[in-house]
Amino acid sequence: MYRLFMAIRPDALPTDTAALTEMVLALDAENEKLRVAMRTLKEMIFGKRSERLATLVAEQLALELDDLETGATPPAAANDDAPAAKPSDKPRKKARRNIGTLPKHLPRCEQVLEPETSACPCCQGQLHKIGEDISEVLDVIPAILRMLRTIRPKYGCRGCTDGVVQAKVLPRLIEGGMASTALVTHVVVSKFAWYLPLYRQVQILAGQGIQLDRATLAGWVKRAAWWLKSLYELQLRMIQAATRVFCDETPMPVLDPGRHRPRICQFWAHAMDDRPLGGPSPPAVAYVFADGRGTEEIARQLTGFSGILQVDGYAAYKALARGHGGAIQLAFCLAHARRKFVEVFKTTQSPFAREVIERLQAVYAIEAGIRGSSAEQRLAARRTKAAPLMEALRARLIAMVDQLFSQSKLTEAINYALNHWDGLTLFLRDGRVEVDSNAVERSMRPIAMGRRNSLFSGSEGGAESWAILASIVNAAKLHELDPQAYLADVLERIVSGRTKSHQLHELLAWNWKAARQRTAQAVA
Repeated sequence: MYRLFMAIRPDALPTDTAALTEMVLALDAENEKLRVAMRTLKEMIFGKRSERLATLVAEQLALELDDLETGATPPAAANDDAPAAKPSDKPRKKARRNIGTLPKHLPRCEQVLEPETSACPCCQGQLHKIGEDISEVLDVIPAILRMLRTIRPKYGCRGCTDGVVQAKVLPRLIEGGMASTALVTHVVVSKFAWYLPLYRQVQILAGQGIQLDRATLAGWVKRAAWWLKSLYELQLRMIQAATRVFCDETPMPVLDPGRHRPRICQFWAHAMDDRPLGGPSPPAVAYVFADGRGTEEIARQLTGFSGILQVDGYAAYKALARGHGGAIQLAFCLAHARRKFVEVFKTTQSPFAREVIERLQAVYAIEAGIRGSSAEQRLAARRTKAAPLMEALRARLIAMVDQLFSQSKLTEAINYALNHWDGLTLFLRDGRVEVDSNAVERSMRPIAMGRRNSLFSGSEGGAESWAILASIVNAAKLHELDPQAYLADVLERIVSGRTKSHQLHELLAWNWKAARQRTAQAVA
């Protein structure tokens, strides 16, 4: 192998034609890699944000680079493509906008504007009401800080000395502290649901005349995580008990006082979601903080797990499956394989890369048509429609790979797909399996948003609290709950003791939502 990064001297050039040809091809492949890296870097630095998700071809919907996109609206569950569509002359449908009546569940606050005079301008007679015009606008009351004063009257008997009666002290989230459960919940939700770092919340409170230190808010967050740890562990166990689990990992910098830079740790995400096949598992995610991302770590987290693990092509998952003797089946992500061809096409405009993308788009179109069907129906449709497409794609990849230089980016993309083919096509043999792991990748976006705004976690304990609270809050968001209302009620129930340890399952987001819906139906 020639040293490509050193200047080539004329006297070092080989005289053998075959060796010279090999050197030229190696240099050409290295130049291609550098060109791809340069174009990708330019796009990241100078490209407009909207252009990062631009369509690759006119008749194709956007193919997202999820590594770069973290704030887009999540697509439908487990599929980030829409059905393939041919160019049409039909006019594009207008976007749905709520320009009529505002939501009925909101309270109405009325203000009546009376005329300056109630006398007729012509005859000065008394005017009487003949109608009215009503207009509605969406209004807001900014957050109001107040002091919640709890008074416990004492009552005594005049006839004896032992007859003093007084209500018991209510348990508090932070004993002896100055914050109510609602305020602590507000801080937690602002940070882990809406990605507002604690130092910014301190500035907002200062604007309202409340001077607090960031460490004070960090203490409140830590205490809330302590109360919710049992619920978090139950949520994690529920996910890992499913027969099909999505898994992914992402870096998490943690401040290390003994070093001049943060230490890179990991957040692992475990998720389940049976909505695409109408199965029993509700959507949920649980994050696990860990020092590393090796095989030992994921094996520790999934001790006793057996079933289908939907993941990307990371080597630790492969080693985990090999060490469990077939108890764990790996379903690899078709979106990851496709993404490599997307990168090649965006930088080289390769016709073959475009062909692969279009072939995979046809598979995604089939998936869109069977979403919501049972596992049996999905499997039957896949065997009839998708299996021939995937087999034809495999034949094209095998035929093309022998024609390319071994170090080209297109060869890397093809080899990735072929080396993972068995896991990429598991969805053709099991109707429960999704074609990609986008369900868990979307659950990683809140972590990426919080990490971007906060830069790092202040300590390992802070990172563990982050994992606990982000798991609870994002599970609520998956079920379209108001995180503030949900978390405040859950904390009140746990702190007050109204919900015992053996009843914690009632506080899981999906069970809590179902109970609220039953109560609302009973009242109605």
